[in-house]
Amino acid sequence: MRKIAIVPAYNEHAAIAGVIDEIRAFDPHLDILVVDDGSHDDTATIARAHGARVVRLPFNLGIGGAVQTGFRYAHEHGYDIAARVDGDGQHDPAELAGLIEAVLADRADICVGSRFAGSEGYRSSRSRRIGIRILARVVSMLTRQRVTDTTSGLQVLNRNAIALFAADYPHDYPEVEAALMLHKHRLRLVESPVRMRERSAGVSSITALRSIYYMIKVMLAILVGAMRRRATPLEDA
Repeated sequence: MRKIAIVPAYNEHAAIAGVIDEIRAFDPHLDILVVDDGSHDDTATIARAHGARVVRLPFNLGIGGAVQTGFRYAHEHGYDIAARVDGDGQHDPAELAGLIEAVLADRADICVGSRFAGSEGYRSSRSRRIGIRILARVVSMLTRQRVTDTTSGLQVLNRNAIALFAADYPHDYPEVEAALMLHKHRLRLVESPVRMRERSAGVSSITALRSIYYMIKVMLAILVGAMRRRATPLEDA
């Protein structure tokens, strides 16, 4: 059973060492891959110094491109389990235990750490909470299962999900569209409640304006995808 932790990172030199050390403390046998998404700082150098494998992208592709790079690496190197952990220190790698257990027990092809599935919901800005709830309701309706956190970057995948996302993965802000991809390909998604910390260093790239842009773009992508699915039977006929 080969397992790898994929850590997408962009200008996270102040946080990346702590993320790597915490992953290793959680499981010393878990391989760690940092995907440096065209950083302008010492993210890659620090990651290597702390024993992680590093793939450096020549320029910033965005979170979708960085994550897909990690999945392609995992697929091409024959990993059975891939855990995704963001590089900003907001995820506690110890929370991976429940996610890994769900996948190993074959209850899911991908288990997502949800900030909202437990009794104590994650407290972000009011506008972001509203946006996440709207997206969650739309995805729940389209997939016909309850989904509470459509933007979580804490995930564990088996070989089937790794192969799917290695071949094709949405870019920009990908998690919502990825959930719909899983449903389309009949892969099983489950959520497990997790706690999320405040960012340990740096500044989030998701501003209020970006949040609005994200909402509009994702809703349009969902609408176009739904229209294509409805058009398919007519095209086949």
